[in-house]
This record gives sequence, structure tokens and C-alpha cells, in this order.
Amino acid sequence: MRALLLAAGLGTRLRPITESIPKCLVPVNGRPLLDYWFDLLFMHGIERALVNTHYFAERVQEHIAGSPWRDRIEQSYETELLGTGGTLVANLGWFGPGPLLLAHADNLTDFDVGAMQAAHAARPSRSVMTMLAFRTDDPRSCGILELDSQGLVRDFHEKVENPPGNLANGAVYIIEPEMCAFAKALNKPFVDLQTEVIPQFTGRIQAWEHGGYHRDIGNPTSLAKAEADVRADLVKISK
Repeated sequence: MRALLLAAGLGTRLRPITESIPKCLVPVNGRPLLDYWFDLLFMHGIERALVNTHYFAERVQEHIAGSPWRDRIEQSYETELLGTGGTLVANLGWFGPGPLLLAHADNLTDFDVGAMQAAHAARPSRSVMTMLAFRTDDPRSCGILELDSQGLVRDFHEKVENPPGNLANGAVYIIEPEMCAFAKALNKPFVDLQTEVIPQFTGRIQAWEHGGYHRDIGNPTSLAKAEADVRADLVKISK
């Protein structure tokens, strides 16, 4: 399976840190976030990864050139941001005909790639996506999920004041070609996966709950928490 790591964003919520560095290279306990992702994916069966770039693209390119995983990484530079779905559509030919893994690279996580792939293979027949779900300590800042008896997403509650639980969308997905085809059929250069594509498949998305570590480092507070968690050895990325 191949993977798309979304890493082109401006990181506005992390300013002033991201005024001089792209969000995907922000250090977590002294190590760039992107490096955690490369180890996680390539140590656990992902064949190749595509990283989209835009903001401080040259910095990202230089970093990847020095990575021990560089021979398994390709890059897609966007002169203008295409959105999460637009990047997917623009690179469909690179992924091939099967399912792909798509992840927002501004999360720090230690999910089991193989276990998620196995869950996707065993999903209900009508499901076209497996979504990583996790228990958040801040439900109001996340997209909270409601599931049916089969573990399929029946409703989304995006950053609401009184969320109906704490099971959140982790922004890591295994996507089937049918969903990719829908995004392509929108025939737009900019497509937002979260608002324009995923809601159209409510009832056909399997939630796979990751019981380990998962945190969005999109703001200074969550970044500080992530650094403390790494120092406490709560993040487990190993062979």
C-alpha cells in the first residue's frame, strides 16, 4: 500500500513557531514531526509515500533528501494549495488502482499500520473508507463521531460546544477507489476532503479505534503536551 502525507499547510495555529519553519518539520522533543511519520509508515509495511509541499517547500525537500527513507519518498509541490481532496485527485495515477492510506502529518501518533490495514480488509462490504478514531481529552476541539452497531459512522459533530462523546476522527484514512472517483468527479482544482467528500459517505465509513497515542500538534499547547508525552515515553513507534 502507498501513502499520502499531507504536509503543505501554512500552520497558522502554530505561529510564531511556523513563521520560520513548516509545520511538518516542527520538532517534537528535538525531532521533526515528519521523521516520526516516516519511521511509523516504513517500518510497518507502507511501500512508498508521497509528501505534498507548498509552505517552505525547499526546507522540506532538503530534509527529505537527508532522510534514511529518501528512496521511498516522493514529493508533489503545489504552487497553490489544492486542499486535502485536491492533492489526492491530482496524484491518483501515482497511487494505482487499489486502496491508499492518507494522513494529515500534523498529528503525532503510534497507531498500528498493519492492524488498521487488517481492519480495512475485514470491513463491512458497503464501506469505502476506514477512519482512525481515538479517544480525545478535548472533545470540543475535535470532530466527534457517532457510530452504528456495525461501527460505521452515522454522524459527525465538528468542534461543537457539547459533543456527544469523546471518540474523535484522527485524520488518518484508508480510502477505496470509489471515494477517490467521487472526489475527482467534482471536477475542481481545490477539494476539501473533510467537508466536500467524507460527509457524502456517511454510513459507509468504518471507524477503527486506535487505543494508543494520538495527538494533533496544531497549536502551541498541544505541541507542549506532545513533547511532554514523548519525554514520558508514551509514544511507541518501534519495529
